[in-house]
Amino acid sequence: MEIKLRKPILIGTIFYTILILYFMFFAFNRLNHATGDYEYVFMLVPENVPLRFPKPTFSWLYQFGNIAAFIPFGVVIPLLYRSSFGKFISLFVLTILVLESLQALTYLGSFDVDDVISNTLGATIGFIAYRVGFSSKISYKKLIASALSIGVLLVGVIVVSETINYVVATRESTIQALHDVKEMNGTMPMTENLPSFTVAGNKIEPKMNVYNSEGDKSKSYTYILGNKKDVTFYSYYGIPDKGNFKGEVTILADGNVRAQYNNKGAESLEIPFFDKVNEITIIVSGNAKLWDVGFSEKKHWWE
Repeated sequence: MEIKLRKPILIGTIFYTILILYFMFFAFNRLNHATGDYEYVFMLVPENVPLRFPKPTFSWLYQFGNIAAFIPFGVVIPLLYRSSFGKFISLFVLTILVLESLQALTYLGSFDVDDVISNTLGATIGFIAYRVGFSSKISYKKLIASALSIGVLLVGVIVVSETINYVVATRESTIQALHDVKEMNGTMPMTENLPSFTVAGNKIEPKMNVYNSEGDKSKSYTYILGNKKDVTFYSYYGIPDKGNFKGEVTILADGNVRAQYNNKGAESLEIPFFDKVNEITIIVSGNAKLWDVGFSEKKHWWE
């Protein structure tokens, strides 16, 4: 590489590294959750394949970004400092392991082995692109070949991921009562001597739990799931026939409203959460009730 190009590439790499560190430690309101109220989260068993077929969801964009964002490092690092693949990838994996550990220890995220795998795949794709187009004399043909190699390798990752996902199938766990997991506010639902009531003329006899408010005041229940993936929330909702026909239930996942109910009839709820969920909050107001509230999660065959 020409000496005159080395300095701008180095400066660009430094700025890009700072940008990546910002997203790893400060983006997505991470500082708001950086408190000692949560436990350290270390997810050491792979729970997902790196990249599925493209879908118009945040989850897919997140998976794609976890790979694509680290492709440039596979190109510019060996371009600036000539090194073998073994030396480069070893140092890269060590760095990612340190950064993931810092995320968990500072409560600014979690240690997720899925992220380590995706980031390493990105760096590997970048290194292959470097070998194709940058390791010797650079030309437009080699640059085009390098770009095409990135596209082909990303498609290859998707195909392999879909194959693995098909072979290593997941199963749905049994429904677990939500009140069995850690509750943050000290607010518990009714779990014993559950009262029966009538909703839209139908007699309701809860079996698991009942969530309600305290008169005119709303009541909030917050649970820590621990960054579970592919969680499905189950419940029943309704406003009893006796009393004031006013009330509302709001369900939030990690501070974001996922569902809201205020109609008078009874409903059976089934809400899937495809992204990771660490915290679920239920807010009940008025005379509304939730009952038999639980959740399930998809688990791998070995779990």
